[in-house]
Amino acid sequence: MSRKSSAPQSGPAKLDVGSEVTYVRSNQVVLDNTIGPAEIVISDGKIVDVLPKRNWARPSGEKILDIGDLVVMPGIVDPHVHICEPGHPSCEGFASVTKAAAAGGITTIVDMPRHCCPPTTSLSALDSQFQAAKGQCHIDVAFWGAIVPGNQTELLPMLKAGVPGFQCFLMATGAENFSHVSLHDLHVAMNELQDTNCVLLFHAEQEPNQPVPVLEDTAEYSTFLDSRPDTMEVEATLTIAELCLQYQIPCHIINLSSAQALPIIKDAREQGAPITVETTHHYLSLTSECIPPGGTYYKCCPPIREKSNQEQLWAALQVGQIDMSVSAHVPCFRDSKEQNNGDFLKAQAGIASLQLGLPLFWTSAKCRGFSFHNLVQVLCKNPAILSKLEDRKGSLRPGMDADLVIWDPEKEFEVKKDIIHHKCKLTPYLGFQLCGKVFATLVRGRLVYMDGKFATKAQGELLVSERQMPTKNPSPYY
Repeated sequence: MSRKSSAPQSGPAKLDVGSEVTYVRSNQVVLDNTIGPAEIVISDGKIVDVLPKRNWARPSGEKILDIGDLVVMPGIVDPHVHICEPGHPSCEGFASVTKAAAAGGITTIVDMPRHCCPPTTSLSALDSQFQAAKGQCHIDVAFWGAIVPGNQTELLPMLKAGVPGFQCFLMATGAENFSHVSLHDLHVAMNELQDTNCVLLFHAEQEPNQPVPVLEDTAEYSTFLDSRPDTMEVEATLTIAELCLQYQIPCHIINLSSAQALPIIKDAREQGAPITVETTHHYLSLTSECIPPGGTYYKCCPPIREKSNQEQLWAALQVGQIDMSVSAHVPCFRDSKEQNNGDFLKAQAGIASLQLGLPLFWTSAKCRGFSFHNLVQVLCKNPAILSKLEDRKGSLRPGMDADLVIWDPEKEFEVKKDIIHHKCKLTPYLGFQLCGKVFATLVRGRLVYMDGKFATKAQGELLVSERQMPTKNPSPYY
């Protein structure tokens, strides 16, 4: 699939991290329909042309990045990242998150609404996030809003201010200022949002009809797994599918863990529901059988399930039943994970993995026959569509933002704490041998990361321009 990588070269002008690049050349450029030698021509942060090798320009004094046989792909779009700013100055903020993202080849993230304080449930809270993020972002950042009981009058103002959609929970979140919604709340919100250009994101778990007894050792992962059975996802998915069919508002299921919910999604799509679904890198890389007693850094909701379930997720991803894989990065610190003495039921949920998404996915995907085009669809194009950014992100073609990841798909490395750039170093992937190392990341034509170094100045944009709200919004997936 890929040839031995040659050493990158820059010229004729010297390129430092932070430089604007005019030409990027590689023998392996992943375009919409081909992979091969190409020169990407960049001006004012946009791709203005893509030239075959025979037409490569030879200008003098221009900033050319010639990276030989390294792969050039569209920058990765991660639409599911949790940032704790504003409100939690000691936790993960925009600066550390976006640096880690850049080191992982991610050029755009969309911040989830729950972990900041106040959460993004109102226009004023959204403005607080804008103010906190200004001048701190090394890559481009967009923001989701949230639906909570009683905030229906805030939804249209937030939509107009630039959020692409709204997240909600169907069961208790554990956060006092972020309540889950009832069926009545959803009908109110969906009536308010009908015929608008937005998407609703659902954390698809519902409380079981009968309480699940917890009788086993809470330091054993099996106890936590038994407390959140597949039926919680299945019942939630049924609810979401019915609402999606009724209102025809695009609905997106986040954090899909259970393959048992997939037939419901497939059936809803066949009936005309504009419903999409993501899974996460940890559901595709980790299995419940391998989680050690007390290893609460593996805890996430929904839970990591068994190997047979994981294989079904991979199979669904290969045939397009699952649209994308995301990090669902939650910055959990060691003391918050370990202060409960390895108790899975008390420990904070969430896995830190943002920087590792591309190599995690590729390490498993390449063994299953995934191509570079498959990667672009799952990690770039579909997330850009979900985030309403497909007009500028997710593809390498004229008119698009010059967002690129340059990486070596054959390079192996070990995950160690000293290579992780997000604040939370505690991750299940420590010690993993992964394949696929990022060499450089460009955001709108500027080198924000290269060979372990970062641009000194954060110049990422906040993607919050006012959105048009058409009278109809058919899902672009179908």
